[in-house]
Amino acid sequence: MRFSATPQEQLQILTTGVVDLVTRDELLSRLEKAYQTGKPLVVKLGADPSAPDIHLGHTVVLQKMRQFQALGHEVVFLIGDFTGRVGDPTGKKKTRPALSEEEVLANAETYKAQIGKILDLERTRIEFNSRWLAPLNFADVLKLTAQYTVARMLERDDFATRYKNQVPISIVEFLYPLMQGYDSVALHADVELGGVDQTFNLLVGRDLQKAYGQAPQVIMTMPILEGLDGKEKMSKSLGNYVGINEPPDQIYGKLMSIPDELMGKYFELLTDLTPTQLAEVKERASREPKAVKMLLARRITAMYHGEVAAAQAEAGFEKLFGKTGDGLPEDLEEARVVAPPEGLTLIRLLTMTGLAPSGGEAKRLLQQGGVRVDQVKQADPQRLFHKGETFILQAGKRGFRRVVLE
Repeated sequence: MRFSATPQEQLQILTTGVVDLVTRDELLSRLEKAYQTGKPLVVKLGADPSAPDIHLGHTVVLQKMRQFQALGHEVVFLIGDFTGRVGDPTGKKKTRPALSEEEVLANAETYKAQIGKILDLERTRIEFNSRWLAPLNFADVLKLTAQYTVARMLERDDFATRYKNQVPISIVEFLYPLMQGYDSVALHADVELGGVDQTFNLLVGRDLQKAYGQAPQVIMTMPILEGLDGKEKMSKSLGNYVGINEPPDQIYGKLMSIPDELMGKYFELLTDLTPTQLAEVKERASREPKAVKMLLARRITAMYHGEVAAAQAEAGFEKLFGKTGDGLPEDLEEARVVAPPEGLTLIRLLTMTGLAPSGGEAKRLLQQGGVRVDQVKQADPQRLFHKGETFILQAGKRGFRRVVLE
């Protein structure tokens, strides 16, 4: 095939916003070879289907994958249906419970439709790593494990910390990076994408490709996106996420609750603004933070639901919260609440934040349809909220709190 952009032009586009690139010279060399031969690069991105929803944090890497696709390269979205039964130990302080085959497949099925909001599905190769991992026999696994040492595994910060603190590490967790690396061998990947927290696993892929007689893949890592609380990595388990499949009014409402200091990063990582447009938006945010936050919420909502739905979500938010520039009261009060491990019920939150004087009054508000979370009407008094979640809680026409669960 013919590429519309030169290797140097492609390199400039593809390296924008990247945290780690191993290595730049290798990437340029592969782009030049692809340009000369007309054979596109194989670009891999793996997803462990531990949760059925793709959130904005995932889209940071997916947007980079879309750039490769737009430039004419072959993108492979790899669903880790086999590795998902193990669970990625990256960043975990204890062994993760494995998912059942049924859970993995159910979650994986939802990914296909969701990535279609970002990638061109007709030009996206979707693979499941059970295709090559499940047939391996024990001799194959022994050959794979012989390529790495325990000392190398303990170079990972999370493993090293757990080992030092005498927190158990199962042997199967050591196998996870090897399985992810073997995926690159099976796919003959030229490039693998991931978040910065995946650097170790991606480097294992390079090493295994060398061991199996292949040229080592280029690795590109993207920044980690903070969640709605502005502190922790966006995560479904922490509740501080925005799912791209959520209703438009919920996406819009959640984005209106982010701290002002996150706006610039969200624009940079989640939209396709040019460097000049980004500079203009960041400068304007210092003068008109409310208007800029509305622009961000509308733009991202439109990316996943269209302009009409985004406009309706914005109008609904303004009608509900009052036209004060960002849809929120000028004197919006923040309530920081310590949540126990089991979480807090909605009815308990209403009393703890002072939005209802008693449980009875909280029930009455719920029954009358006067309670909303991020603009969405609530009816279940026992709905649970957990540590890490951030949202706008409304009771009645004038009761508002920006709730941060710690």
